[in-house]
Amino acid sequence: MPTFKHGKSAYFALDNGSATLTDMSAILQDVGIGRGLDMGETTSFGSNAKTYITGLGDSTISVSGKYDSTFDSQIQTCLSGLQAGTISSLLFEYRTNNAIVSSTNPKWTGSALIKSYEVKSSVADVVSFSLELQVTGAVTRATS
Repeated sequence: MPTFKHGKSAYFALDNGSATLTDMSAILQDVGIGRGLDMGETTSFGSNAKTYITGLGDSTISVSGKYDSTFDSQIQTCLSGLQAGTISSLLFEYRTNNAIVSSTNPKWTGSALIKSYEVKSSVADVVSFSLELQVTGAVTRATS
């Protein structure tokens, strides 16, 4: 029988630029981690269908929520440090449920770079933001 979880209990923390994870859950409304593999085509003449082999893994993280000036300052510090080379990457931790990590409640951790950060205002809504992270290196999935 499936074990479903409600998204309201998700947890996401991001490095504050000093190798310390900062919980962002209170301002977030959406978090997603995408994982995939590069594909190398191996099709040869005479084939009627393409064939492939797997290559390197790749992961991205998308985060969005309501704008917060404290978080904005944190992101600006991280962007400046990444661009200046004083920060090499940012730690992250993501859980679908902010409970004790277990076989039914795993966590994903790793390091990432800021790919894009956007603050958006709408005349009829609260100021929001979106953040895209490019994972650098492996993503670790833990169940304990």
